[in-house]
Amino acid sequence: MADAKKTLRVTQTRSAVGRPANQGKTLKALGLGKIGRTVDQVDNESVRGMIFKVKHLVEVEEL
Repeated sequence: MADAKKTLRVTQTRSAVGRPANQGKTLKALGLGKIGRTVDQVDNESVRGMIFKVKHLVEVEEL
């Protein structure tokens, strides 16, 4: 299992309403869009960058 990819569980905790449009689009790109929705994403630099952009709207858990 040494070659198994690490994953991140990302849960949206706050709304994107009233935020800049690019933050809402970033949530959509992550597969989110509604409060309470959870997705598992591969842990890589591009996903980490998207999470950083909306870190105030989501919770992240390493799996």
